[in-house]
Order: sequence, then C-alpha cells, then structure tokens
Amino acid sequence: MTHAHDLSAAGFETLAIRAGQDPDPTTGAVIPPVHLSSTFVQDGIGGLRGGYEYGRAGNPTRTALEMQLATLEGGAHGLSFASGLAAEDALLRAVLKPGDELLIGDDAYGGTYRLVSRVLGAWGVRHRVVDLTDLDAVRAALQESRPRLVWAETPSNPFLRVTDIAALAELVHAHDALLVVDNTFATPALQRPLLLGADVVVHSTTKYLGGHSDVVGGAVVLRDDTFAEQVRFVQFAAGAVSGPLDAWLTTRGIKTLAVRMQRHGENALAVAQRLVGHAAVTRVHYPGLPDHPGHEVAARQASGFGGIVTVELADGGAARRFAEATRLFTLAESLGGVESLVNHPASMTHASVRGTPLEVTESIVRLSVGLESVGDLVADLEQALAAV
Repeated sequence: MTHAHDLSAAGFETLAIRAGQDPDPTTGAVIPPVHLSSTFVQDGIGGLRGGYEYGRAGNPTRTALEMQLATLEGGAHGLSFASGLAAEDALLRAVLKPGDELLIGDDAYGGTYRLVSRVLGAWGVRHRVVDLTDLDAVRAALQESRPRLVWAETPSNPFLRVTDIAALAELVHAHDALLVVDNTFATPALQRPLLLGADVVVHSTTKYLGGHSDVVGGAVVLRDDTFAEQVRFVQFAAGAVSGPLDAWLTTRGIKTLAVRMQRHGENALAVAQRLVGHAAVTRVHYPGLPDHPGHEVAARQASGFGGIVTVELADGGAARRFAEATRLFTLAESLGGVESLVNHPASMTHASVRGTPLEVTESIVRLSVGLESVGDLVADLEQALAAV
C-alpha cells in the first residue's frame, strides 16, 4: 500500500502537485475522484463519514483544493468559493459590521471596489481610498479613522503598483487592524503574503491558479483558527461554495502553476521591453522594468514579476484601436490563462469605477501575456500598434 508522503520540507512545485492529492485509497487512482454528490450517507444520526453531510457544508474534492490552497500560501486554512467576489464578500462580512471602516488602495479591481462601495456600503460599511504605496499616507489614515481592515492588491489592477507587504503589515498591526492581500496577480508561486505578515490572502482562482480560462472560482487563505471559523460560517450559511467539478479543474490548474508563472513572466518581460520606447506607446507599466516605481520592492518580496503588462497610449481612441487590432491577443475580460488576452479597462473590467477615486483613464490597455511563442506575441503587438 502507498502511504502519504511527508511534505513538510517539500519545495513549491512538489506541494502544488501533491498537497491534498493522495491517491484514492479504494482503487489506487493516482488522481483523486471528483465527488459529484450533493449529500452523504450517515452511519446513524450524526454519524458522519469524514465529517461530510451535505455538499454546501463540504465535499471531498473541495477539501482537497482547500488543502492545496492553504499549503501553497503557507496558511493553516483554505476556503474555496464560487468566484473571487464571493470569497471577498464572505471574508468582509465575517470581519466587518455596519459602522466599521476599511481602507482600500487607489488602484484595485473594479469589482472589488463595487462590492465595497455599493454592496457593503449599503449595509453601513464605510471605506476610504488611500495610496497604499505611500506609507505616510496610510499611517495618517489609520490614525484618523481607526479602520478595522486594510485591503491591498500587489501588483495592483490595472496599473501594477507594488505595495511593500511587510512594511504595510507592521504599520497596520500597530493600529490593531487586519491586512488582507489580494494575491491574484502574483500567485503563491511568486509571492506569499502570509509569510510577509499579512493576515489573509484572497484570490480569484479564475485567473492564474485555474490558469486555463475554463473555471470561475475564488479563495480565502488564513492562519488564525478563530478568524477562519468566522469565514467558514459565512461560507456555509450564505453558501457561495465552489462545485466539485470547478474545484477539481482548479486543482488540476494549480499543479502546473510554477512552470506557467515562470513562462508568463519571461514572455511578459520580453513584451514590456519591446513596447518601451515604441513611438505609439506613452508608457509601459510592468514591475520587471528597472524604472518601474515598485521594481525594488517587487524584486525583494517576490520571485518574479508576473504576466500582466499595462500599456498607456496617446489617448482613448488610440487605446481602443490598439485593443481591437490585435489577433493573437484576444479581446476579452479576465486574465491569467494560457492564452493571451487584451482588455480596455475603462470600458471593460473597470467600467464600474467610473466617477470614483479609482476611475481608470481611457488611454490604457491591459495585456494578459500568455504562453504562446513570444516572437508571435511581439509581432502581433507590433502590427496592432502600426494600426493605431
């Protein structure tokens, strides 16, 4: 009989492939089965096998993913949700109550800001927008209003601003607040916020963790047992859980995360370097470029710079023409899949933040650089820029 391997000293790639993935004990199947059952037999009333009773409360396939997520982020608890926003919503409702305030960065995913400002705002949760790369500004905001929580994305969406997680965590904790880091762009393959002092990590697993644009999901990873139980209660009581097939697809994607992120980064750097200085390009935002304001911090707290490149053009018309002229870069929402995507944030992913402090200029285009041959990607961008 094959016994579970001790993974306590294993490397990241090993953990991504093995954590939560012991062969099926009954059949020996190397890949654990997908448990497509909504309910589970009880051996007498309350006699649960493995703790499973009903699909919303738990499912072995989801448990395997949650173990995988917790292990990769260096957390004690992983929770898997039906979407990234479902994960964020459960976390925020578990932590905040009406009258509480949170700080959020001035560059963030439009859907997160919409959730905070319109859904939770209507519930009585207040928010303030702060430049989280400016620790003095953060300190002043913390002292002024004593927020319960600080929400950071690093790199941020879409301008790829970099926040010093360790320094921010120290500052936030000194004011008795919690630090949440959205690690969707970097992933634990490149950056592990919990090990740098963050209290919670959130993900849209739809993006790089799933990695193949075929499943929607979200995750919360944390270390504190009591805090985890509060989030798990909302997960159970509100029910926005990932289904077993979605969990299995996400697990399958995670197994190749390390090699994918390495190639995403290589391709993105090549694309960024080619776009710098192009006559039609006003500015290139990519943490891997030495002149990026967050380059030094990113190099210190992460092992790579990710696969997103944001390009600034002369104006909104030029940006739209560029986004619509690519061929390999597919015009679509989302990011993080093996295929390259192009997005006009002001009209697409960030349309919901128009008229807010997070409004995105019409002149930028966000590139999710995929795993195609890098020469083909560069050639596609060059022909699209020629059409501008």
